[in-house]
Formats: sequence, C-alpha cells, structure tokens
Amino acid sequence: MAQIVPFRGYRYDQKVVGDISAVVTQPYDRIGEKEQEVYYSRSPYNIVRIIKGKPQPGDDGENVYTRAARFLAEWIDNGVLRRDPEPSFYAYHQEYGFEGERFVRKGVIALGKLEPEKVHAHERTLKGPKEDRLKLLRATEANFGHIFMLYSDPARRADGAVAAAIDRVPPTIEATDDFGNAHRVWKITDQEVILSVQKALVDKDLYIADGHHRYETAVNFMRECQKKGWRPAGLESFDHRMMTLFNIDEPGMTIRPIHRLVHGIPGFDPDGFIEKAREDFEVVEHPNRAAMEEAVGSGKTKHTFGVYTEGKFCTFTLREETLMDRLIEGRSADWKRLDVAILHAAILERLLGIDATALEEQRNITYTRDPDAAIEAVDSG
Repeated sequence: MAQIVPFRGYRYDQKVVGDISAVVTQPYDRIGEKEQEVYYSRSPYNIVRIIKGKPQPGDDGENVYTRAARFLAEWIDNGVLRRDPEPSFYAYHQEYGFEGERFVRKGVIALGKLEPEKVHAHERTLKGPKEDRLKLLRATEANFGHIFMLYSDPARRADGAVAAAIDRVPPTIEATDDFGNAHRVWKITDQEVILSVQKALVDKDLYIADGHHRYETAVNFMRECQKKGWRPAGLESFDHRMMTLFNIDEPGMTIRPIHRLVHGIPGFDPDGFIEKAREDFEVVEHPNRAAMEEAVGSGKTKHTFGVYTEGKFCTFTLREETLMDRLIEGRSADWKRLDVAILHAAILERLLGIDATALEEQRNITYTRDPDAAIEAVDSG
C-alpha cells in the first residue's frame, strides 16, 4: 500500500547555478565516461559529481563516495542547495516524444515508506550496482535519483487534486535534458491537497517500473540502521525513500524498451538459436528493421520480442503462456506473464544458457535504450 508523506526537499538555488538544465543529468546507470565528461564541463555544480563521480589515482580512504559527501555538504553550506521550509509534495511533469507524438507523463514526488513485502518488483537486480549505490548512500545519507513507481487509479483522484493545485501556477523548476525532454516541477504545500493525494493512494498497490537497485539499496541501508539499534529521526529518515508515483491510467504513460546485447556465448550459432526458438515461439523473419518493429508494435496483446542477429530481423512470439508455469516456480501468475520475465526465463536462460547468476554478474548481457546503438554493436561484432 502507498504510505506517502511530504518532505522538505533540497533544490538548486537558480541565483547561484543559473540554468537548471546545466546541473541535471540522466540517471546514474546511463552515464558513461563520455557523458560524464560532458556533465563535468557544464557546471561546477552538476549533480554528476555526486551520483557518478570520477575515480582519482590513489583512491582509497578518499574516493568517489567521500567526495560525493563533501560536495553535498559544501553545496548546502554555500547555498548552492537550499532546503524548502515546508514539507511538500512535488508535482512532476515530463514532456517527451515517442514514435512521432508528444506525451506528458505526470507524477507526484513524495517520501514513501520502505515496505519491500508490499511493493511489487519485476526485475532481477545486479550485485555491482547495489554495492555501488549502498556505498553512496552510506556516505551521503541522502536520496538523489527517482524510483519510478506505478499504481492504478482509473478514477484519477490524485491526478485531479494535483492538477487543480498547479493550474495556472508557474513551475518551481524547469529543465531540458539531453534528448530534448522537458521536465517541470511544482512545489505543493497545501495541506488539503496533500491529504487528498494521500487518501487517494492509501489503498493502492505500488509497482517498481524503474529503480529496482535504488529501492533495494534503500531497504538494505534501512536494515543496516535497524541492526545498529537506530530509530528513525522523524519521517525524513532511513525508513522512507524519495520516489515518484505515476498513475498507469494517465494518458501520458508509455512503456519504452530496454534492449539486451548478448555476447560471449560459447559456440553460439545464430541459425541454431532461431531454430531452437521455434519450439516455443512463433518465429517470423522480416525483410528489414521497420517491418520487425511494426510487428512488435502490433503484437501488444501478445508476448512478442524483436531479435536481431547476423543481419536477420526476427520476431519471437510466445505460443503458450503455460511454458512459464513449467519453467518458473514460486512466482505469481501475474509475474510469469510479464514480458521481462518471459524474456529472461524462456529466451535468455532456456535458449542461451544465461542463468540468474550470469545475469546478476552481467557476464553475457549489456543494456541500452538506443536501438540504433544496439544494431550497430551487433554489426560491429
């Protein structure tokens, strides 16, 4: 259930940093060395210095995590970051383009109580990212990135309360990211609005759409604190975590894929892989990428995956959902019907031999949101 509370967020002082677009970044796990250099050069106050700092020669006691904590403390002391005086919810709008159309994804940023047994996750998490984020959290004792939470409310009660509160009100924060997406944030302090949102969401199940590593890290940190005998110092403490809640019934919601690049499979035979897939999937070879993408898009009521290997564009469509009942035990029926669960169990593990341990250690898989980069990587070997 969604137990959410307002909080006093820290925000950049625009009189100090100027354009907010110069100090924000993509999520930490999308920042490579190239992007890191760009962000470092944009502003001495860019958040990359905290969420994905540069290692330095001789790092040991002094390292990316201790430097992150120092930057955070200095920026607060010097007025670069200022804390809001009143506990607030923050309305968040993200305007973006997808398949030739413009959408606005609307959510609410709040503190959510950490209740892992009540929050639905769907993704296998990786050891390395969790260790990295836990070290950062220990050093800074602060939350930086969003946890993208979904809930369902066809009546859109929380959305209505928030929309009325920010109607004709200028955004508190505006920024544009590297992809031309517009981000707008409104601070909401009206207690009636806050209470309306809380009441609208109190009986809603929460699903993690993105941010599994950050959520698990927050839970692990909470358990560390509890083992030490610590008690939460109010609501803004270790048993709550900043998260952004989106109504899946909002018209601005779309789901975009994360592509898997498979590599290092001993004796991999592309033709043999495709033939083996025919046992459980309807396999169709397409003349080009556009035809494959159209087939994937038209199969929204089916479990259809696009596959590219050695110049061949294919779609794999699962024949029978009961396959997952044979492959997976100890999971709910809903979980077994998730595309990502089918991908991992029926394709990556069953067909390619990439088991849970290999996935966790990222031995044979890398991830990208860019389909052009994925195809280029396959073509280049």
